[in-house]
Amino acid sequence: MSASLHPSPVSRFPPGVAVRRTAAAVLLAVRDGNSLKSALPGALGGLADPRDRALCESLCFHSLRHLRRYDDILSALLDKPLPPAAREVHALLLIGLAQLDALGLVEHAAVAATVEAVRVKHPRLAGLSNAILRRYLRERAVLATRCVDLPAVRFSHPDWLYHQLQRDWPDDVLGVLAANTTEAPVWIRVNRSRVDDPERLRAAWRTQGVESEAASHQPLALRLVGSGLPTLLAGWAQGHFAVQDVSVQNAVRAMDLQPGLRVLDACAAPGGKTVQIHDLCPQADLLALDVDARRVRRMQDAFARQGVTAELRAVDAAQVAQWWDGQRFERILIDAPCSGTGVIRRQPDILLHRRESDLPALHQRQRSLLEALWPLLSVGGRLVYATCSVLKSENADTVGAFLADHTDAESILLDASFGRPSGAGWQRLPGEAGGDGFFVAALRKTH
Repeated sequence: MSASLHPSPVSRFPPGVAVRRTAAAVLLAVRDGNSLKSALPGALGGLADPRDRALCESLCFHSLRHLRRYDDILSALLDKPLPPAAREVHALLLIGLAQLDALGLVEHAAVAATVEAVRVKHPRLAGLSNAILRRYLRERAVLATRCVDLPAVRFSHPDWLYHQLQRDWPDDVLGVLAANTTEAPVWIRVNRSRVDDPERLRAAWRTQGVESEAASHQPLALRLVGSGLPTLLAGWAQGHFAVQDVSVQNAVRAMDLQPGLRVLDACAAPGGKTVQIHDLCPQADLLALDVDARRVRRMQDAFARQGVTAELRAVDAAQVAQWWDGQRFERILIDAPCSGTGVIRRQPDILLHRRESDLPALHQRQRSLLEALWPLLSVGGRLVYATCSVLKSENADTVGAFLADHTDAESILLDASFGRPSGAGWQRLPGEAGGDGFFVAALRKTH
């Protein structure tokens, strides 16, 4: 986040004002093209109280999840748009709407703190801000009807994505849109190599006041119920578990790992699936690649702490001549770069930053990885293609076209625990079984 977008030192203001000005600064940074993942951590560092940091994070996420709808509401409440110099005020009003709508905070306190946050740099607009927020409280029922027949606005999705979802999932589109506006649960993957019985972890967490639920189809997947930071739970420091969405865990499950296999994780960062591979099959000869050298360095540090034995290289997996030693792999995982449309719950800034014009390059990258790595798979071996997308053009269509062009490739039938059939693969939509949107297809080389 650029220095100009930071609020004034937060110690000068009451906590309620500091939190809201910090959240508004993050929102402005994201609207200016920064990712939420890059803008938020530094901003939270300026808030000393962990409760303030938690509120600020919640305000940012909820504002972004409902941004288009809130912008529409403000356009109805304002007689004319605020001037460019009052961008921060507009952002604070969006933060105010998030408090009153999505979070349901105490109304008078939320309005008062937001107005005081406006007053810091825009005292002449404090009265207008107070009037706007109080008018919203009076007219919220009527305002809710403005976009009832406009699903893209009602659920704050860009038009192109709404239309794509409508084409791909006509019977599920409203459910997908609604799921993308909700908070994603925290899923845990128990490290089998270090914990022989997940119930022991669950029992230890209960003594800390944290409940969990096991996924019916994945015994190593546990969902935390209610609040609770995973890093504070028993077993975290010992590496007994990792945070990983239940749908994402499907990619490695589909690999059917066996001891002694040579395994390639072609797009490995941030490393969660590499760790999962090692955990499920520590005897594997495991090579992990990623094109981003900085992320590979972070993976190296993390693997050293967790005792993961895998060879790591910073290289483009599709540039085979730069790294391949000529020895084929029995298992290959391609967790391909994609639109991220299955993880909007966790990264709501995707709604702002992803463009339809991004898709052709992503399609080309996905196909290039399949084409480059298929020759490296041994006969009888298995390649798993996965994305965190819900768009068929990146998933079923990509795999279908590849199968049509390769007579030595056949799809492997997975079971319903991987989602719903979609072409030659299996698709989870956001919220299904509590997980993220995720696609997985398993292919076997026949000759």
